[in-house]
Amino acid sequence: MATTFFYNILFVTLLYLISVSNACPPSERAALLAFKAALREPYLGVLSSWKGKDCCHNWYGVSCDPTIHRVTSIDLRGRSEDPIFAKAHRTGYMTGSISPAICRLTRLSSLTIAEWNGISGPIPPCIASLSALRILDLTGNKLTGEVPSEIGRLRRLAVLNLADNQISGIIPQSLTNLSSLTHLDLANNKISGSIPKNFGRLRMLSRALLSQNNLIGPIPISISQINRLSDLDLSLNQLSGPIPASLGKMAVLSTLNLDGNKISSPIPPSLISSRISILNLSRNAIEGSIPDAFGPRSYFSVMDLSYNKLRGGIPKTITSAAFIGHLDISHDHLCGPIPPGSPLDHLEASSFVYNDCLCGKPLKAC
Repeated sequence: MATTFFYNILFVTLLYLISVSNACPPSERAALLAFKAALREPYLGVLSSWKGKDCCHNWYGVSCDPTIHRVTSIDLRGRSEDPIFAKAHRTGYMTGSISPAICRLTRLSSLTIAEWNGISGPIPPCIASLSALRILDLTGNKLTGEVPSEIGRLRRLAVLNLADNQISGIIPQSLTNLSSLTHLDLANNKISGSIPKNFGRLRMLSRALLSQNNLIGPIPISISQINRLSDLDLSLNQLSGPIPASLGKMAVLSTLNLDGNKISSPIPPSLISSRISILNLSRNAIEGSIPDAFGPRSYFSVMDLSYNKLRGGIPKTITSAAFIGHLDISHDHLCGPIPPGSPLDHLEASSFVYNDCLCGKPLKAC
């Protein structure tokens, strides 16, 4: 009888020890609760599951390494297909700030606190100490302050998404140390200053989205050294100076958006004969003519050169382009006949209006 009782006690003790060893460390649980305390989410209750001693088990948005039971991921999105959102028939709204307590989760590799619309305050500078971080996604909030000056310490960071906030200051020079970065999105903020001259050090980058800021100065020539870059969006800034001709020689660049800047130099012919399929140079002060450089490699799903100071005629080589889906050369100073036939014969008058003296279909006859 006593032996049976002893084994029962031993069994219960072992179960307890196993459960404790499989739980997250108390220090990480405390860090998460401090992080939670700085936030307010009144409608969905997504953080109401953050209770109990084991933050690795059924805490919404929290994931842990199954072997060492340390917190490795926080994924909190205000827009989600999770049943919590479907049941409430609404997107999320959260206020408060991002507590520096998050930096006590030293094994964190992914941090997403995105699209909550109301989270404000600065990005804790200590985030730069999270050496395992690969994904930092804070898009769609009301964050202020600057990009942490030591962000470049995150050598494993692959995704940096700070878009749609109210972040100011400059792009820190250390950002160009992010040798693993593949996706950079700083769009729709209040970032000023110039793009670092050595931006081209980001050799793994495939998307660079810096639109809708207050960036000034030239487009760094070093960008053309990023061989994997496929999408470059610098639109709606105050950039000036020439468009680097080397952008047209990039191997995989397919989207180039420079619209809404203060660029006044001519269009490099290399952009016309490049692999770029979406080219938007509209709403600048670009002078000169449309380069006579079209050929069989010219395949544009979109080409927008409107609202500039272009003069001369539409080059005849445009008829040799493989495809032009959407063309807008309105509100310029172009003159002369519109080349008949493909690839312009499907376009409407709105593509050509408000020039000096363009003529021919779909405008009036010459």
